[in-house]
Amino acid sequence: MTPHRLSAPILVLVVLLGGCAPAQSTSPPASSAPATIGAAPSQPAAAYPLTLTDDAGREITLAAEPQAIVSLAPSNTEIVCALDACDRLVGVTDYDVYPAEVAEIDRVVNVAQVDVEAVVAAEPDLVLAAGNELTPTTVIDQLTDLGLPVLVLYPESLDEVIGDIELVGTAIGRSDEAADLVDDMQARVEAVEEAVAELDQPRTFYEVSVYEGTIYTAGEGSFLASLIETAGGEPITGDALSTSIEIEDLVAADPELILLGDATYDETVTAEGVAARPGWDAMTAVADDRVEVVAEDVVITRPGPRIADGLEALARAIHPDAFAD
Repeated sequence: MTPHRLSAPILVLVVLLGGCAPAQSTSPPASSAPATIGAAPSQPAAAYPLTLTDDAGREITLAAEPQAIVSLAPSNTEIVCALDACDRLVGVTDYDVYPAEVAEIDRVVNVAQVDVEAVVAAEPDLVLAAGNELTPTTVIDQLTDLGLPVLVLYPESLDEVIGDIELVGTAIGRSDEAADLVDDMQARVEAVEEAVAELDQPRTFYEVSVYEGTIYTAGEGSFLASLIETAGGEPITGDALSTSIEIEDLVAADPELILLGDATYDETVTAEGVAARPGWDAMTAVADDRVEVVAEDVVITRPGPRIADGLEALARAIHPDAFAD
């Protein structure tokens, strides 16, 4: 999982994210032998003990179906709840607000800092972490050394978001629920792909945040960049790790459409304000008055079960005429 005033810590915890992923602009696993299952789509159900390969290429073995789960990223929390296992969560982050039932769960991540003692005290039999240092490698190693099974999720494309839902479903014994959810998501993705297939792909800059002079956007090779492309745009990307982009590179990329995801959290972020930024008036999107406020940043930048909502929101923003009621 980024950088806004309310979104930096969230991004730190998400995928894309993401997250790319969520919040203020700074930056970024009965048989006698275990079965081995990777993060590929449509994984069959397997008996425990079960060995899984996560997005970091790590193998973990689950002795039994997890009944106490700690989530170190809001996107992971949403996946667990979407698979009808919210009641198994025993620890989440301070940025978890969806679904509503997570409000009463103990917080083990505060201001993007993992409280290792709180995680251990929760006695989880599965910890869902975030990759790309959103959950620091040092923390993952520490929890692993303490004997906790840690599954790292860091999808870099829309397909991998779906694959991670299937992976979590396999891990927690919810493969059927994952398959139903994925079927619905894939149908919605295909509908968007069909709607934009023959349309031009405008060069699209998605503003995750501008913080202390640094511009944050979809990182190169990120799931957010993948989402923009699927929605019918040509993504303008920043650094793969930090997700930042220099103003000179942004001007040179010359976006034809600018989408202000950070406007979701900050009402002072406006099209007029963008036009007044030094150097931004040279961009085609500003000259053509194609700077749009996006109100759905949470579902767009959070690589979880609501990503189909995010894709549809992006497609409407990029190709409004194709999705007019």
